[in-house]
Amino acid sequence: MSPLELALIAALFCLVSGIPALWPHIPLFTGRRISCGLMVAGALAGLAAALNVLLAGARGGACEMAWRFPMGEIAFRLDPLSAFFLIPLFIVSTCISLYGCGYCSTTPENRGESLLTFYFGATAAAIVMLLLAANGITLLLFWEAMALGTFLAICLEHNKPEVLRAGLHYLVASHATTISLFALVALLPRTAGSLFPAAGSLDPTTLPATAIFAITLVGFGIKAGIMPLHVWLPGAHANAPSNISALMSGIVLKLGIYGLIRVLSFFASPPLWWGLLFLCLGIVSAVAGVLFAIGQHDIKRLLAYHSIENIGIIVMAMGVALCGLATGNRILFVLGQAAALLHVINHALFKSLLFLGAGIVVHGTGTRNIDRMGGLARALPVTSAAFLAGSVAICGLPPLNGFVSEFLLYLGMFTGFDTSPGSTAAFLALAVPALALTGGLALACFVKVYGTVFLGMPRTPLPHHREHPATTTAMACLAACCLLIGVLPFGVTRILEPVIAACFPQRDALLPSIQTTANLAGLSMAAAILILAICLLAAFYINRLKSQPVEETGTWDCGYAAPTTSMQYSASSLAATLVGIFGAILRPERHEPATNSLFPGPGRFESHIPEVVLDKGLLPFLSAVDRHLGRIRRLQNGQLNHYILYIFIALLVALALSCFY
Repeated sequence: MSPLELALIAALFCLVSGIPALWPHIPLFTGRRISCGLMVAGALAGLAAALNVLLAGARGGACEMAWRFPMGEIAFRLDPLSAFFLIPLFIVSTCISLYGCGYCSTTPENRGESLLTFYFGATAAAIVMLLLAANGITLLLFWEAMALGTFLAICLEHNKPEVLRAGLHYLVASHATTISLFALVALLPRTAGSLFPAAGSLDPTTLPATAIFAITLVGFGIKAGIMPLHVWLPGAHANAPSNISALMSGIVLKLGIYGLIRVLSFFASPPLWWGLLFLCLGIVSAVAGVLFAIGQHDIKRLLAYHSIENIGIIVMAMGVALCGLATGNRILFVLGQAAALLHVINHALFKSLLFLGAGIVVHGTGTRNIDRMGGLARALPVTSAAFLAGSVAICGLPPLNGFVSEFLLYLGMFTGFDTSPGSTAAFLALAVPALALTGGLALACFVKVYGTVFLGMPRTPLPHHREHPATTTAMACLAACCLLIGVLPFGVTRILEPVIAACFPQRDALLPSIQTTANLAGLSMAAAILILAICLLAAFYINRLKSQPVEETGTWDCGYAAPTTSMQYSASSLAATLVGIFGAILRPERHEPATNSLFPGPGRFESHIPEVVLDKGLLPFLSAVDRHLGRIRRLQNGQLNHYILYIFIALLVALALSCFY
């Protein structure tokens, strides 16, 4: 059996995995367990197919179905790039499916959960088929299927206005991407003779090539959530069920990155300004994304903005790779592309972990507002540890996986700064402090989140239910993957090098090895030493606690005899300084209580960070356009004689234009 056939079987397992949960004669818990088993079977088949292509060098194969459409037949193929993106999809999908067996387990009568299981399986299957698409009609068909499945999952609680609004924003953005794909499907075959030409076969200096690049950047940039094309992302991630938020952030966003890499691989040697543009867009997305995350009170909206930040890091790495490709600097290209691809996997793992942890927190407290949480480490110890692991990973700290990909990016930028021409070196010199600023702000943000949610005194009653073994196992698997990549990064590079070599073939020389260029063996040794040091310090601390008498006393309370939860730092107060520093970008809105008398009554203070691009830019613009276009609606008055007149005028215009051609 070929790897492509295995991948198609995996897609079939994903598709049918949600059916047992819908079956009315099967209890919901039993149906979800069967669904999880089918998803695991599909994931094993898919991972076997992907690893066979990447590690064993097997040919993925190609096939065409008998189904014909006006634009052609359904066709599939499996190559190294598709195989690479299948790996995080199947890992994350398996963990989410396992998580679903315990998520909302206190409401077995909720049949909406069965619909959610079905939508999840159908969306995962559509993503597999999308990654295997070999022509335009297949790509468009399964792109729409993926968008529809995600939309239905987001709008599961469509009776809530904010959920329906977020779903509609997502649907509009997905259709904007579809329009771009239609343009791409029409333009690429005219230029290259095929929607998937050979890697490095197109000339990037022509006008059609520039048009293809612009359409690709806008269309797939919307799906990836590159700022300022991200307007759909915060609301959709915040209002979707947590397991769907994990799928969207971990996998669906990466389809935009997949499309960008796929189309860019068609060009032989891109112009330098392509790489510099990617570098600038990545800097804006990374820095602005983490800034908007700092000011959020909604834990899921905060994680959504961190997705924008990490997409920015991936785009920065792609910009470094394109600069290396344009200038002929192979080391710069390999380090940048390896950092981008590795961060695709890393972000899929730790962001899915964080969203799953946030789902347990929201389910236990009944709120997404961080300021109303606190002390949850006592009630949710495993979730607390898993969320801490995800926080360390997303901040790019050793010894977890986020550090490895950011290390490769730093190494690439420093290498390019030393060896690249003036303009490229200047942009890389700007990118280094931008990435450092992003990491520092991310660390401050997750200190705020973890400290407020899991430490301190509880602001609301702690959840009484115990953590479900299925949810804790799913989060533990993702955390273990993050640790494994952080400690053994050289094992992952074996699947990166075939992708880079296949997508960007170098005709005159071999590409340098990632392991030797970045000295990943030394990085692995340093991670092992750090873990050993942490374990020794923990053992020393525990032993000292056991051998010394322990006294209990009250915390330092600034002189207050009876401290309350309102006296401890909140998420808003922790972030207030940074929000004030970057207020010109964040545009915070403050609602302070009025004090108009000597003895004012109870007051209420609120602060809010709006979605600047959407609330201050796009929506007012669209409202103004709607008001002006309202005059044109008068033409549609329902009178038949007027419509006949319009047709007559259109015919006259067409005849007049035909005289000039």
